[in-house]
Amino acid sequence: MKPIVIIKVGDTFADLAQSAGDFEHWIEKGLGKLKSPVSVIDPRINTLPAPGGIAGAIVTGSHAMVTDRADWSETLAAWLRKAVEEEIPLLGICYGHQLLAHALGGKVDYHPQGMEIGSVHISKTAAASDDPLFHDLPASFMAQVVHSQSVRTLPPEAVLLAENAFEHHHAYRIGRHAWGVQFHPEFDHRAMGSYITKLSDHLKEKGADVPTLQSQLAYTHAASGILNKFGKLAENHPLYSST
Repeated sequence: MKPIVIIKVGDTFADLAQSAGDFEHWIEKGLGKLKSPVSVIDPRINTLPAPGGIAGAIVTGSHAMVTDRADWSETLAAWLRKAVEEEIPLLGICYGHQLLAHALGGKVDYHPQGMEIGSVHISKTAAASDDPLFHDLPASFMAQVVHSQSVRTLPPEAVLLAENAFEHHHAYRIGRHAWGVQFHPEFDHRAMGSYITKLSDHLKEKGADVPTLQSQLAYTHAASGILNKFGKLAENHPLYSST
């Protein structure tokens, strides 16, 4: 079977990676048991595969910024455009969400309100009611978030699927097979707590209440379930794309 590829575009904090694994490990755990093999490719050092040779791809988050326009990132953006044209299932997470939007004509920039971080409430839009990944999520669900940049303008013809008061573009779909999610379905509350601790000095400088952020950490099973749903959709892609 064709593999589901995790495209690793960043690394978590070194001590967190040593104790709990890195982004790709958390994503693979969230995918659960699938028939398709799962592989990891780092486009910062590896050549990307032909889109037609994979069942689907998940682009990880990163501590980098899309607006830096790094060469590897722009190369990946062009690859994502081709994958969308070929209707390969895609899921972009945080940086991946933003890069997918940038690749398809959206605008990415720093959020005017600064950083969104912690366990937050996110609401589905009406359009999510018949979306393959979002239709059976609760109308409002908890998710883990940490981002300073966001999709300020969606790509043309993107379908908005989820939002909250801070971030109006928490999830969208392009066509039938490509999704972007600003939140982190691969994070658990412990990883989220580690990020709050690591960024506490910066957060305090910006006036955030760090103890409150820590106390509000929550389990986010509904958001995490998107990973397994995507994996199953990707490995059944020929059937899905024929309906």
